[in-house]
Amino acid sequence: MIAIIDYGVGNLFSLKCSFKAIGEDALVTSDAEAIRGAERIILPGVGAFADAAQKLRDSGMEQCVLEEAAKGKPLLGICLGMQLLLDSSEEYGHHRGLGLIPGENRSIAGVIPEGWKIPRMGWNSLAFPGGKHPLFRYIDEGDFVYFVHSFAGFDCEES
Repeated sequence: MIAIIDYGVGNLFSLKCSFKAIGEDALVTSDAEAIRGAERIILPGVGAFADAAQKLRDSGMEQCVLEEAAKGKPLLGICLGMQLLLDSSEEYGHHRGLGLIPGENRSIAGVIPEGWKIPRMGWNSLAFPGGKHPLFRYIDEGDFVYFVHSFAGFDCEES
């Protein structure tokens, strides 16, 4: 069973329906015991980093996520949920993340070509300049995916 963490942010109904459509058993929950009993965890999220991080902490889900990740349980962050996995974010100030992925969530301004609008919205083809990670084994360079973002993760060592 897959636990979809309900901490007050995210399109939970759509995500649960997506799993149902592919025949996967998923539970939307804010119950730590249900999350501990799940085979996999999904951390969704929509909105501002600081608000979502605070809701994750206030709900008690932060500690549960950290404990399960430390045990090696598969964890997928979607959208803002993925950003929360980083060390920190500069969105509307500087805010602490979960620290499960080294790096910082920073604005893409100054990184994308001049004249491109922010937020970046639309279909863009993928490139893997540093090599293709096994996570993308079913996706090829040049495939198109839909983006809606103003921020991206940056390795603190590189920038």
